[in-house]
Amino acid sequence: MKKLTSLLLAICLFALMTPCGAVSADTVRIGIAQYANHPSLDNCREGFLEGLAMGGYIQGQNLEADYQNAQSDIGLAAIIANTFVSSGMDLVCAIATPMAVIAVTTADGRIPVIYTAVSAPVASELAYADRPFDGNATGTSDQLPVRDQLALIRALQPQAKTIGLLYTIGEINSQVQASLYREAAADYGFEIVESTITTAADIPLALPKLISQVDCISMLTDNTVVQHLDLVLDQTDAAGLPVYGSEVEQVKNGCVAAVGIDYLELGRKTGLIAVRVLQGESADSIPFEVLSEFDLFYNQEVLTRMGLNVPEELLPLLSEVSDAL
Repeated sequence: MKKLTSLLLAICLFALMTPCGAVSADTVRIGIAQYANHPSLDNCREGFLEGLAMGGYIQGQNLEADYQNAQSDIGLAAIIANTFVSSGMDLVCAIATPMAVIAVTTADGRIPVIYTAVSAPVASELAYADRPFDGNATGTSDQLPVRDQLALIRALQPQAKTIGLLYTIGEINSQVQASLYREAAADYGFEIVESTITTAADIPLALPKLISQVDCISMLTDNTVVQHLDLVLDQTDAAGLPVYGSEVEQVKNGCVAAVGIDYLELGRKTGLIAVRVLQGESADSIPFEVLSEFDLFYNQEVLTRMGLNVPEELLPLLSEVSDAL
């Protein structure tokens, strides 16, 4: 009985000496590295955690998730990726193309990287078109439905001839999206006018000329431009120029309409991929996923302000959202 009492006492003392919140041997440690602050990426992060929970990994129970945001700073993104890899995370979730590229390069196959909100995984060298990837990475893509977007713009602006694109020249995802617009525009009777920037400081300088040349602007999933959508809308609203978003949050914040994906659902799919990897599957054996379903959104208040109307036959296909500003 004395030996049993001593053992129980030792167990109690060990419990008291263990720091509150210490990670148990069964707890999964995940680093969530987000490149920038904007709603679609925030939704990816939230959905990712929901997907993990659907697979049985719950924050505060058997999951420790460390979230870090690079604030659109490449240097900070590299520090975050290096910290996550060197600290022995079980897995890194990289949100947005620049963060994904840095995370995969930094990890160099040592730990799995599951990415999301990467518009062009193959062009970004995060996947191969003809064979499985060999970098211990996979994830989900927010590839834009460019042709559907062009069809929507044509329906809302039957007389329009030119569409403006504003994007960061250094973002490979934006370069790929711009090329998709160029390839498809003529089929819908449009000409594409492009204006490129290097940093956010270039946005107010680049916009006046672009606005003077186009009938509308269509947003890409460009991290720099999306993060500063307010700067774009300040000038386009003053000029009475419609801006089409690349996802629902941009429509809520003042764009007229968009054909876009559900970034919460994109995040959930990413979380479920992470679950498969945590349970033993090789990341390289899982092809990246692209959402095949898109929704059409419009902001009636902004449409009215721009003098645009939704055709009656299109109304059943669109969902109205409220202006969040």
